Amino acid sequence: MSDTSQHPTPSAAVPALPASEFAWHRLIGVDELDVGRVTTVTVERESLCVTRTESGFGCLANACPHQGGPLGEGSIEGGWLRCPWHGYDYSPRNGTPPPPFDDAPAAYRTEVRSDGVYVALPIAPSRSRTVSDQLVETMTAWGVTWVFGMVGHSNLGFADALREAEAEGSLRFIGVRHEGAASFAATAYGKLTGGLAACFAIAGPGSTNLLTGLYDAKMDRAPVLALSGQVPSSVRGRGAFQDTDLSAAFADVSRYSATVQAGSDAAELMNLACKTALVERDVAHLVLPDEVQVLPAAAPERPAGSPQGRTGDRRVSPAADALDAAADVLSGSKRPMIVVGHGARSGIDDIVALAEAIDAPVATTFKGKGLIADQHPLACGVLGRSGTPIASWFMNEADALVTFGVSFANHTGIASYKPIVQVDFDPMALGRFHAVTVPMLADAGVAARALVGALASRAGSPSAAAEVAARWDIWRAEKQRRQVDDRSSGVNSAVVFEALSRLVPADAVMTVDVGNHAYSFGRYFEPCGQTVLMSGYLGSIGFAFPAAMGCWVATQRAPVSAGGADGSLWAGRPVVSVSGDGGFGQYAMELTTAVKYGMGITHVLLNNGELGKISKEQRAAEFDVWQTSLHNPSFAEFAELCGAMGRQVTAADELDTALSEALAHPGPALVEVLTDPLLV
Repeated sequence: MSDTSQHPTPSAAVPALPASEFAWHRLIGVDELDVGRVTTVTVERESLCVTRTESGFGCLANACPHQGGPLGEGSIEGGWLRCPWHGYDYSPRNGTPPPPFDDAPAAYRTEVRSDGVYVALPIAPSRSRTVSDQLVETMTAWGVTWVFGMVGHSNLGFADALREAEAEGSLRFIGVRHEGAASFAATAYGKLTGGLAACFAIAGPGSTNLLTGLYDAKMDRAPVLALSGQVPSSVRGRGAFQDTDLSAAFADVSRYSATVQAGSDAAELMNLACKTALVERDVAHLVLPDEVQVLPAAAPERPAGSPQGRTGDRRVSPAADALDAAADVLSGSKRPMIVVGHGARSGIDDIVALAEAIDAPVATTFKGKGLIADQHPLACGVLGRSGTPIASWFMNEADALVTFGVSFANHTGIASYKPIVQVDFDPMALGRFHAVTVPMLADAGVAARALVGALASRAGSPSAAAEVAARWDIWRAEKQRRQVDDRSSGVNSAVVFEALSRLVPADAVMTVDVGNHAYSFGRYFEPCGQTVLMSGYLGSIGFAFPAAMGCWVATQRAPVSAGGADGSLWAGRPVVSVSGDGGFGQYAMELTTAVKYGMGITHVLLNNGELGKISKEQRAAEFDVWQTSLHNPSFAEFAELCGAMGRQVTAADELDTALSEALAHPGPALVEVLTDPLLV
């Protein structure tokens, strides 16, 4: 079909009116299209190719029957309409191809009227329930009311089901600028609420971009549902465009992964995905081939899946012998200490009650920072490399330890030689790195309540609170000395986090990135009720801002659905994220996403012009500092260009005003603090 001169003259026959019920629609004005030109016009949901030749106006379906090429982007050559993809030719008037071909696009009758060109289109049938609808109905029944992602060519069918659900009010979709932000946002939602959000991407690079955020979820035990479009099954495995083996790519990161095939029980696959993510606190993944997404639901009358009758109470009580053994250890202890990790978030009130009952100081891991307010009489702050000398002092003095939801990572610095009662819901976490005295498989809160009962007769040592207060006095005096250090090279990090300690509301949700600022946050920021999230064991730079987007949606009233919570626990709480310049730069354009959706996020950016943590590591290892400098814009001006509030702080006396204005701003706000890279 490459030489139109060898074709006969294209047929100029006028297409018949549709046999079924139809309606006339205005396409374009008579003078809007010159003779010999082609354009694309959308009428309602249908894309049409409109042509004008010496024979008049034509209107065809805007998809070449060969491979779906957009005929409206084609051209008129020798009187024929040529497909822009592969050069197939059709009559611009009625779609008939030259012989011997007979595959013609649908053609519609046009009519020129005084006010423009009209086309007769069949009245579209009402939308039928598809496999994608069944999948979406099932996941919303499991409480998935927020989806983060990007819409593209290999997930359009499922995207349309999401659109329908959003129109009905059962979920909301947040369109991001990079799929990695989608998975971080969904992960943070799971870390914060324990509930399930979804991330959504196309085949190939869209889905592989999800992997970093999903590994963060896996390593920090957060439930996430990942949804991947896939190329059509007919070309899968044959080297087609964006054809990647997503099942293999996600095999390591996902606890559950399945491909929805034609004939699959779609609702059951979604049931299993949601259940696995929630029960295992892990990643579940579904692959959605392009053609399967739009198939009619196998049983249109069949209801969607739901969690009804699918899960039980996971608040496991400790075994009697483990409880007795733990009571023996603590009854014989004179200086017990409690260490709390992120895994004990849901049971923290019961753990604090245990600490008060046995007069034990409480330290947290870095991931657990904020679970107990630093103002509590028994709180020691963070233990480990990012921690306070208070916590490390009590670790040295303790003669028995009780840990709740702690991984025993080497960054934390738990003394393995001491008697340890380890409480965790995951049997694989018990004694993972070394044997412990009493491994206790149980829910943290349930175990803490049981220990209070078992230790009712234990005599406490009422000096613990006084000792804690004395150690805080020493540390706060040291922090004040550090706050006045000034090399005239930027604001001191100790000053930044002292200001944040005073100004960030006690009910705020805070997300913290990876870098030098994170170590400073662990040491200097004194939480008074804030909830803190971070990329823990993966330690991924770039986490903070997209995670803040995931936390922000948790503060909104959830869409109404069968399984959706109303968000009352987190509703209205402010969201504050903290990062360095290196971390924010990785997902900086998501600031436009926050502006688009009116997200009330205050982002505090410590800009020291380099990857300061890496520079520090190079010095510590006696290497030259190399390739850690960064060329940055004014991030405050960047924020303003994006439509957010932007403020830059160059001196300590500017901090309070800038932070207060940003925290009071109803939309996204960024405070850029130029900091000294060496004073951390």
